[in-house]
Amino acid sequence: MMQNNYYSIKFSDDYLTFLDQTKLPLQEVYVTTDDYERIAIAIEKLELRGAPLIGISAAFAIALSFKNISSNHKEHFDQVYKRLASTRPTAVNLFYALDRMKKVFNSITDHSKSYQPLLNEAFAIYNFEQFCSNKIAENGFKIFTKKSNVLTHCNTGSLAAGGFGTAFAVIKKAYDEGYVNHVYADETRPLLQGLRLTTFELEKNAIPFTVQTDSMAAVLMQQGKVDLVITGADRIALNGDSANKVGTYNLAVLCNYHNIPFYIAAPTTTIDRKIATGSEIEIEYRNGSEILSISGSQIANPDIKTFSPAFDVTPAHLIKGIITEEDIYFFPYNFIR
Repeated sequence: MMQNNYYSIKFSDDYLTFLDQTKLPLQEVYVTTDDYERIAIAIEKLELRGAPLIGISAAFAIALSFKNISSNHKEHFDQVYKRLASTRPTAVNLFYALDRMKKVFNSITDHSKSYQPLLNEAFAIYNFEQFCSNKIAENGFKIFTKKSNVLTHCNTGSLAAGGFGTAFAVIKKAYDEGYVNHVYADETRPLLQGLRLTTFELEKNAIPFTVQTDSMAAVLMQQGKVDLVITGADRIALNGDSANKVGTYNLAVLCNYHNIPFYIAAPTTTIDRKIATGSEIEIEYRNGSEILSISGSQIANPDIKTFSPAFDVTPAHLIKGIITEEDIYFFPYNFIR
């Protein structure tokens, strides 16, 4: 979980410590808790965010909820599971992790001793996501044939996943190998994850970058300043349709027009094998106040009507390749079937 001199989450002495990402980049505030409800609130408020990291955090939350439970174990598990499952509907990694924890819980014969096996499974989920991050970086490096300018959207580093992340891990690996010249980071409205978080991680890793508003990406492409685009994903359907932070679909359309390769990097835990196409992905809608204010400061009439999906879905045919820990896969993505 460590990267340079910061970390996203850390488990020590039966407590989970996490970096409150809503305070970044101006403050690095860490929260230490053993309360699953506090972790659930952190996921809802985006103090903890990013599909793989949400799953990891929820797994530790379930384990911690059993630290001091002495009775009604089944009822308690169902309550905690339901609470965590209600936090963010789109990121499939959350449900992948919760279901792994449920499987372990159901296999325990003496539920009064559930804490340690559940904690072991939470660590196993984290370790697997860290493994995926490293392999995604290695596989993603294969897409680079020259020193390139890369554009990315939202945040996909260690603040969003295990290890060095997903798309960010690819970028970091390519930069370390001398194949990334410059990174362009979308600010990512309305919550500015690109401006606040991606630039934070790029600075920490000494990778040269420029930040621009989401609507300026087209100009960069028109001027020939972008060689490829890499983003993450929160849920991938069986046909390769991919949900990611709103604004990703825009980039894929722009790349298609400008003949620029558009890639997604995500672990296979982000593939939802229960849905055939992106039309089945439940999209989370956020409170309109996130559009009308920045860091708690009102910037428009609070009574204005808003439209605020947290994610959009990019059709598979617009995606040049999906980079996973297994390999790089290409349309029509038969690997998922």
